[in-house]
Amino acid sequence: MNFRIADTFTDSLARLTGDEQKAVKTTAFDLQINPASPGLQFHKLDKARDRNFWSVRVGSDIRLIVHRTDASLLLCYVDHHDKAYQWAERRRLETHPKTGAAQLVEVRETVQEVIVPVYVQEERKVPPKAALFAEIAAERMLAYGVPVSWLDDVLAATEDNVLDVAAHLPAEAAEAVLCLAVGGTPTERVVPPVERRSLDVVIEAEAFEHPDAQRRFRTVTDIEELERALEYPWEKWTVFLHPDQRGLVGRDFAGPARVSGSAGTGKTVVALHRAVFLARANPDARVLLTTFSDTLANALRTQLRRLIHKREADPWGGRRLPSGYEPRLAERLEVHSINAIGLRLFKSHFGAPQIASHDALVAALKAAAGEVEGHKSSPYFLLTEWEQVVDAWQLDTWESYRDVRRLGRKTRLPEAQRAILWSIFERVRSRLAVQKLMTVPGVFGKLAAAVAGSKNPPFHFAVVDESQDIGVAHLRFLAALGGDRANSLFFAGDLGQRIFQQPFSWRALGVDIRGRSRTLHVNYRTSHQIRMQADRLLGPEVSDVDGNTEERSHTISVFNGPAPTIQVAEDEAAEIAGVSSWISDLSGKGLAPSEFGVFVRSDAQLDRARAAVQATGLPFKVLDDKVETSSGFASIAPMHIAKGLEFRAVVVMACDDEVIPLQKRIETVADDADLEDVYNTERHLLYVACTRARDHLLVTAVAPASEFLDDLGR
Repeated sequence: MNFRIADTFTDSLARLTGDEQKAVKTTAFDLQINPASPGLQFHKLDKARDRNFWSVRVGSDIRLIVHRTDASLLLCYVDHHDKAYQWAERRRLETHPKTGAAQLVEVRETVQEVIVPVYVQEERKVPPKAALFAEIAAERMLAYGVPVSWLDDVLAATEDNVLDVAAHLPAEAAEAVLCLAVGGTPTERVVPPVERRSLDVVIEAEAFEHPDAQRRFRTVTDIEELERALEYPWEKWTVFLHPDQRGLVGRDFAGPARVSGSAGTGKTVVALHRAVFLARANPDARVLLTTFSDTLANALRTQLRRLIHKREADPWGGRRLPSGYEPRLAERLEVHSINAIGLRLFKSHFGAPQIASHDALVAALKAAAGEVEGHKSSPYFLLTEWEQVVDAWQLDTWESYRDVRRLGRKTRLPEAQRAILWSIFERVRSRLAVQKLMTVPGVFGKLAAAVAGSKNPPFHFAVVDESQDIGVAHLRFLAALGGDRANSLFFAGDLGQRIFQQPFSWRALGVDIRGRSRTLHVNYRTSHQIRMQADRLLGPEVSDVDGNTEERSHTISVFNGPAPTIQVAEDEAAEIAGVSSWISDLSGKGLAPSEFGVFVRSDAQLDRARAAVQATGLPFKVLDDKVETSSGFASIAPMHIAKGLEFRAVVVMACDDEVIPLQKRIETVADDADLEDVYNTERHLLYVACTRARDHLLVTAVAPASEFLDDLGR
């Protein structure tokens, strides 16, 4: 007998208490070992539309819903008695007549009407809106996996209720509908038509092997695999692709390519699958998966391990690989932060470098500035000019500094002033050389030259996540590694989340993605309400220095939720009390401590966040570049740590005037152009923090509040 679990089961399991989950897991193990055991209490569901639905008694009030046939046992759902029965009475397991994929379909007759949720209803009466899909043929909608019983509702959907209609559909159908709603073209995955059968018939095993079905049903072969599946939420032990993402993963690109999209659109998922695809399709190649920080690299490494162990029939849109081929995949696919791999490769080529510390650089700049007369530059300006121009571009002559395009540093400098500044930076270079110290950009500059001249590059392909925050020297190394070879470089990032790097021209460094840049528009992580409000911090589109544009206005989320709350308190005590009350209320409704994240602009505001969480009694950890989220603990962190994190409920605290945008940064700018970039990156920080929330978002401040809260929708 085939033993399977559905994503609906693991999702419902996660909502139970710890003791209830333990009892359910024990019952699940018993079902796998011996589903015919007399100790298991099966009960036929008389009101269920699917006659193969049964309940299994777990405790006095907990019931496990299973779909049982002679050939298969599927764990579908678990909850308290009445809710479990209601779930089963509203669904049935079907094989889609067009695609052949197994689907758990909500019975249309049990849904009285599909209405617009109250939190997106318009307050005034307006003329009825046109159906979004009136021009799309029914057969085409079926080819996208829309169940027959929901076809009329889908074809009649408007922009007001398309999200709610999609919420009733299987994942692949919902994604296709939303893709069409934002003007995209979903990928059709059609197999020979499946003969429609009565509800009593056994769903054939082939229906569970369809790629769409494998995203929601997992076949479990032994106790160890079942234990892993029950230990992690569904999204933690497998990584899904929707049709648009599949096309990018397996596509041939003639040169460097980039996938972009706003927060939550699955860029990292695409990067992971792309790296695995390249390694599997090129059995003699070495693949590098990299990002800008060690913390994010560790997260990628964990996700990659789960993905490598996940089996899919045809995950990449028809690009077939040798049957059963899995040659030392983990050995040939390495995951490192960009700095970590750069330092490792440099050591293998030249020996371990001595990296100049921040304090050493500040001391060198101070000493050099003291030796040069006639300059009026502040220590902060000298440091940023060194880091963002001289060192970033590895300028080693007066001519190169005089002529450099100042795309990252927009401050206008007359040639005479540049000459004085260069005399300072030349002294800094000499001091570092005498002390045999190198900077990270210097490491990558020398490494790039070595790699460019090598016939055997250390990696044949590189996939870069969070690419908007890699620097000039990093990109120069990647350009040397991949050049313009087909498929050699693949980037995933969002210009709207750039918080660490100044903008610069990729084309100038030999990485030209024009014509090979794609934008994802379907958000799977953040509710419609949170995404819409957070997007107000940014423009409808974002362009890079080379003119590549990311269109953000057509992004759509796949689920609804309550509107974000913005609170401005009279003082810190009132703010802390408000945050504590908000967290306690959600905790009382069942959210676990690990499902809360609290972010502030910088370390200076951490005490306010600590006080708010301490007042709730929830255990918590303060995160930094080395401390990661932990099960059983709420997370507190500065906003720049938020990258790559996700929580059901997020609080963004201390959004006061002069805190964000940070007054210290504003006071250091030299002209309006520099000020614009400071404001942009500060907006990006707040955007990143807000979009870590899945279902609930609270943004707070002490009066006077940040001007950004007006943009956010206060």
